[in-house]
Amino acid sequence: MFDTMTMTKVVGAGCGSLLVLLLGSWAAEALYTTSTPSHGDEEHAQAYTIDTGVEEVAAEDAVPFADLLAAADASKGEAVFNKCKACHKLDGTDATGPHLDGIVDKAKAASEGFAYSPALAGMAGDTWTAENLSDFLENPRGYAPGTKMTFAGLPNPEERANLIAWLQTQ
Repeated sequence: MFDTMTMTKVVGAGCGSLLVLLLGSWAAEALYTTSTPSHGDEEHAQAYTIDTGVEEVAAEDAVPFADLLAAADASKGEAVFNKCKACHKLDGTDATGPHLDGIVDKAKAASEGFAYSPALAGMAGDTWTAENLSDFLENPRGYAPGTKMTFAGLPNPEERANLIAWLQTQ
């Protein structure tokens, strides 16, 4: 059943597979790496950039958040809240995240019985002002490193203003 010829075929198949893997790896490395400079200290320059069509807004050109909030559309904020519904409720009960009813101008980490991350529990003396909420919603992990909130954030300031305007009505 398991003779010398079978063993030779198995070893040959293993060696052939290893050869294909090594050649594929070598070809991929040759295609997808930049050439290394002769001196190891030199930095690589980026070969190309991808234009996404979105221009970055300079910080000095940005509209103050208070102005965005004043012009916000609360009905559009309700649609933005659909991104939050999976973890947050507005009926006073906690889910994966704490409930958000009355969150604007509410003390941080104030939902009784909810296990906040140490990052947010350490902010318990502060309140969720519209500006704080905007900063948190833009980048939760940047605002409160170590937060349990896995949401990536809302980079669009108009969306954040609309959401906060809607949350103010709840």
